[in-house]
Formats: sequence, structure tokens, C-alpha cells
Amino acid sequence: MLRAAFRLTALLLIPVGLYLYFIPPDVARLLGVSPLWLARVLGGLLLAWGTFQVAAAQRPDGAKVGGLAGGNLLLVATLLPAVLRSGEAMPPLLRAVLLGLSLLLGALALGAILSYAPGGARGR
Repeated sequence: MLRAAFRLTALLLIPVGLYLYFIPPDVARLLGVSPLWLARVLGGLLLAWGTFQVAAAQRPDGAKVGGLAGGNLLLVATLLPAVLRSGEAMPPLLRAVLLGLSLLLGALALGAILSYAPGGARGR
């Protein structure tokens, strides 16, 4: 379960990071993202974070699990209040996607925390 949490998080972050990094200017204007470099910096960060999750899945330890859980919970803490506060103004599909994403990231963080056993069977 622990490695699956890392890999599923990476499956979410890498495509979003790539899309934001190479976001077309027309789409950025449509979304209201200005300046364009801000979206590209965010895309680069998400891409780097996603590739770190792929690498961390090979040998998860306490620090990596803490990073995964902390990062996912920070994303949930950023997305969820924004969606709940301005949800009426959002298109219903976008609101559902963002709520589902928050739920999935929260579940992955919780799953990683619950699956991590310090020392594990190999440490005994």
C-alpha cells in the first residue's frame, strides 16, 4: 500500500506538472493565470515532486513518507477551502474534479501514514 501511495501520487503530479509547465498561453488566459511564468514555475515544482515520488517509492522511509503525507495534505488544505468558498462560481464539473482530487490526495496521505511501520519486518 505504501509504494502504491507514492506511485499514485506521482501519477497525479507528473501529468499536471507537465501540462502546467507547457501550458498554452490561450489556456492560461482562459483560466485567468497571469503572469504565465507563475504557472510554469508551479508546473516545474509539481513535475519535480512527482518524479521524487517515483524515486521514493523504491525505498520508502520515515522522511519520505512524511514528505508524501505532508505535501498531499498541504495540497488538500489549499484546494478544499478554495473549492468550498468559491464553489458556486465554478463549473460543476471542475468543482467535482477538485473535490475528488482533494479526497484522493487525502486518502493517499492517510494510507501512507497507516501503512508505514518504522523498522518494518526487515528491521527485526
